[in-house]
Amino acid sequence: MPRQDQFVLTLSCRDTKGIVHAVSGLLYQAGCNIIDSQQFGDLAGEDATGLFFMRVHFEAPPHLADVATLDRLLQYVRGQFQMDARLHALGQRSRVLLMVSKQGHCLNDLMFRWKSGQLDVDITAIVSNHPDFAELAASYGVPFHHLPLPPGSDAAAKRAQEQQIEALIDKERVDLVVLARYMQILSPEFCGVLAGRAINIHHSFLPSFKGAKPYFQAHARGVKLIGATAHYVTADLDEGPIIEQDVERVDHSLSAEDLTAVGRDVECVVLARAVRWHIEHRVMPNGHKTVVFR
Repeated sequence: MPRQDQFVLTLSCRDTKGIVHAVSGLLYQAGCNIIDSQQFGDLAGEDATGLFFMRVHFEAPPHLADVATLDRLLQYVRGQFQMDARLHALGQRSRVLLMVSKQGHCLNDLMFRWKSGQLDVDITAIVSNHPDFAELAASYGVPFHHLPLPPGSDAAAKRAQEQQIEALIDKERVDLVVLARYMQILSPEFCGVLAGRAINIHHSFLPSFKGAKPYFQAHARGVKLIGATAHYVTADLDEGPIIEQDVERVDHSLSAEDLTAVGRDVECVVLARAVRWHIEHRVMPNGHKTVVFR
């Protein structure tokens, strides 16, 4: 089935009757073929938002197979239910920028998955505040941009470096920024630029073990579970809406170095899942949470 004829519609609105019927009926009347459809109403519990979410993967006939035409087709239903409705062409690959500091396990994992066809994206560039992974980038044929931040750099210097990254994002028409262990705190201004299109990964010890060598801190406390969290970047450090998490059981027989190795493996897997689900348009914001259609 040609991907240039395939689209994903994601929508959210206040939960009410008739939404699924209206959307599926409209697509049927237009001659589209629904391949997969998922929906969720956030109605249970004190923190429920009352919103309805839907993801529809469908094939469009040739005369409708572009986003602008399909968007016009959706105008009435969008207005009827006051939807935030977005169309995504699966034939158009997401353009991704990777950012890294001195720990390269997540970077290397994403690059391998991309090169081996497991991640259907275009990696446009790698940005780092250190030169360490220039050779790795070159081995994959990806441009590497070393934008240093010397120790003790003030807020003005950090913001100037971020603006260089913003210019690169605009130049390369980047859809998604992935912080693959980029160990710098981003300014609120930069977080605003990246809102909804930047994913970060960190170990799941926060807030228990902050700072340097968290796995060594965990080992000293006899931790029995270690894990990782992938989330969207916000101005609230490491507190953005969570996309994916996973854990691994560990025990007393493992050294601090062993824990670190296990933790890095979990980080790689969790980040890769989050990136894949984002580029497949399976993640939808729901206040401080996300809805993830797998």
